[in-house]
Amino acid sequence: MPFVPGRARGRVKHGIAKAGSEDVVVVPFNELRAFGVRPAGVVLVGGAPLSHPMIRLLSQRIPTVVVTPEQAEIFAEGSLLTIDGTNGVVSTSESVDAVASWSEPQASQCGRPYFTADGQAVELRASVGDAVAAASAVTCGATSLGLVRSEYLIPEGGRRPTKDFFCQTLAAICEAAQKLPVNIRLIDLAEDKRPPWMGALPGMAGPLGLQGVRLYGVEPVRSVVRAEIDAVGEIASLSDVSLILPYVTHPEEFIRWRGEIMERLDTPVNIGCILETPAAALAMAEWLEMADVIAIGCNDLMQCLFAADRDLIEVGHLLDPYAPTLYRFLRYVAQLAAGQVARVQLCGLLPQLPRTLPVLMGLGYRVFSVEPMQIPELARIVSETNIHDSQALASDVCAASNSTRVRQLLSLPAGSAWNVRFS
Repeated sequence: MPFVPGRARGRVKHGIAKAGSEDVVVVPFNELRAFGVRPAGVVLVGGAPLSHPMIRLLSQRIPTVVVTPEQAEIFAEGSLLTIDGTNGVVSTSESVDAVASWSEPQASQCGRPYFTADGQAVELRASVGDAVAAASAVTCGATSLGLVRSEYLIPEGGRRPTKDFFCQTLAAICEAAQKLPVNIRLIDLAEDKRPPWMGALPGMAGPLGLQGVRLYGVEPVRSVVRAEIDAVGEIASLSDVSLILPYVTHPEEFIRWRGEIMERLDTPVNIGCILETPAAALAMAEWLEMADVIAIGCNDLMQCLFAADRDLIEVGHLLDPYAPTLYRFLRYVAQLAAGQVARVQLCGLLPQLPRTLPVLMGLGYRVFSVEPMQIPELARIVSETNIHDSQALASDVCAASNSTRVRQLLSLPAGSAWNVRFS
């Protein structure tokens, strides 16, 4: 199963502790954590594709494929392995030519929308976690930075972030973005991405507990959020920045925290929200009236919609990105947005999966925030898409009785979202 695009070649090392910069690391999903040394590539044994650890692999641009435990048994310690995270090919061949070298894809434009075959404008924004990724977004042709995952900005040694730290790191991201508009998501913490500076808190357990803005009134999160807001106030006069509140469920939450933000900012900035629950998405009319930026977090939305923890392999099959019920829901949300659906930014893995982008465009969505490396390929898909055809396809997908039929409509292999091949 291909996951992170790119190609890597190296000697097999089993376990993160053994990882070297020239190695291909084979690691079980339940042991996946931050790498001390960035490996050449990763073979992940099992996985939950929508989980935060796997999303981090995307943001770190480590070529990755996912295999079954039975498949992993053939990878002997020290053997030479080549992997292709773009096509899902793993090779044990000793041939030097087994895998070609890979470099970051280049785009012909930056800061401008892309256009479908029939002239409809589509924005391909970038989701980033640091200045390196922001620079990559420029190289890959991002329309703007749609989502800065500021929770991954952590001082050396895991210390608690301060205003000065946020000023430095956020300014570096804006500088790397070269005047592109930047949407900064205020720190979005949850149990599975709890930083070193934060201890365990009651109520954080499970995927539906305290997270996002639900933690903003609790120390030490409250102090860190205030420090980040104050830092944004410092850089707002120099950069085109907006703030996004994470995991907002009710309009009342947004009104409360927007008010606090505005009180702390000397320089006004646009303030928006990311909708990650069905209840939030179904309040689309209210968000369109009060929020400057509106995003839908598809990863968490799918977790809530299908009642399946995105970090558990055991229920991963329920998080089916080709389930017709998912597209029916997104169609209804687009209808609630009426003529303003072009204001709604879709984030997460969904727009980046094989064949999904034309369906989402057919439902009316025109703004997507994705990993920078995916932008050139998605731009190609946009340029080859006719909106009338994609609307007909989206209608067929929504009318399908099951995901098997959806895969047939999209000319995808039966089974999982990705295919696995060995050579």
